[in-house]
Amino acid sequence: MMTRYLLGIDNGSQSTKVTVFDERGVTRASARVPLRPNDTPRPGVVEHPEDDLWDSIGAATRAALASFDGRPEDIAGVGLCTIRFCRALLRADGTLAQPVLSWMDERVSRPYEPTNPEVRYVSASSGYITARMTGRFRDTAANYQGVWPIDTDTWSWVDEPAIPREMLFDLVDPGELLGTVTTEAAAHTGLSVGTPVFATANDKAVEALGSGLADDRTLLLSLGTYIAGMTTGSRNVPDAKAFWTNFACRPGRYLYESHGIRRGMWTVSWLRDLLGDEEALNAGAAEVPPGSEGLIAVLDWLAPVEAPDRKGAFLGFDGRQGRFHLYRAVLEAIALTLCGNGAAMAAELGTEFDEVLVSGGGAGSDVLMRIVADAFGKPARRAEGGAELGAAICAAVGLGVHSGFDEAVTAMVRPGVRFAPDPGTHELYRRLRQTYEQVRGYTDPLFGWLARQ
Repeated sequence: MMTRYLLGIDNGSQSTKVTVFDERGVTRASARVPLRPNDTPRPGVVEHPEDDLWDSIGAATRAALASFDGRPEDIAGVGLCTIRFCRALLRADGTLAQPVLSWMDERVSRPYEPTNPEVRYVSASSGYITARMTGRFRDTAANYQGVWPIDTDTWSWVDEPAIPREMLFDLVDPGELLGTVTTEAAAHTGLSVGTPVFATANDKAVEALGSGLADDRTLLLSLGTYIAGMTTGSRNVPDAKAFWTNFACRPGRYLYESHGIRRGMWTVSWLRDLLGDEEALNAGAAEVPPGSEGLIAVLDWLAPVEAPDRKGAFLGFDGRQGRFHLYRAVLEAIALTLCGNGAAMAAELGTEFDEVLVSGGGAGSDVLMRIVADAFGKPARRAEGGAELGAAICAAVGLGVHSGFDEAVTAMVRPGVRFAPDPGTHELYRRLRQTYEQVRGYTDPLFGWLARQ
């Protein structure tokens, strides 16, 4: 039987990654194209410049197909995953009436307000890219949350949405057909005209699917621009305190997401650009004692809405520390913050995590994986797949390559390297976690005072 190839698109906050997989989940070609810096013309406004999302998807898809041993017509289907919480305002033909609003734009935290007469449709970024790719105004239900007029129990629009229904796209479940590649999109991406395109979900849920998260005894640490801990279940839990309920990338399932770190891995990238080569920084950080000799990082490089004066900081310099301490302190802050947030979520869900699954670019760092295992006191496993694989799994299910999501995950997701915790280091981190949980009680008044000067 001829091998069927699946193309997964992961349009993220910092880059677009496109990978060609076979039906067993083996990578056959891949490419990555960085996004351009966001436009920030005034405080609170964060926009993707011009048509950057669509341009990067076209460039990354063409590059992946150029390195693929097969032909474009060998691609059986496409899974489409884009950045969550963005807002796209479209003309009647599906093109942008104005730049896409980033998830960091303060306007996306408020319901849509009509100000531009050119706007005919209001959608998430996934709806916009679907329209460009297929010419159809359909989108996954699983990329709408928050201020969108979505019923999280039925995965459908509410009966009387605040946005006129004719301005909203039709909704489908993950794994359902969105449409097929148009002639114009084929020229832009290099895909064949008529290639089926399938719905996925929000990018965190697609990443969870591709990482192999399948039960509530595993915590997935998603190391992206926004870092969060996630687990999965079958209940919609609308009023939780330590987490919020999102749609999973399986119809009828939910993703429970802890409080997280805004600009999480962005901060790591920023520090790497200041301090030097990532490989050297990881090697040096591995030689720094746990606890970074008293240096701690407060990871607030982007203030939350409820504490707008909050800032990031390094605390505890005394002359012993160098650049490797700075780097390790950030990695420890990530692990200890998510350890506390994950524990609060587990307690509210009435579960306990047996293992920590780690996905995203930071999972490639052995020193970070060891810090995670030691902080949690649980085995940490490196995820071998991510959002591109999750998108390809959705295409595989939609095409019938595999009979359902369980079969597809079993066939296409492989377990990664496992890191065991060190009991002594875990005890040190257990004590240090209390410091991290209390430090903002001291830094918030300081930054509030500085903001008033």
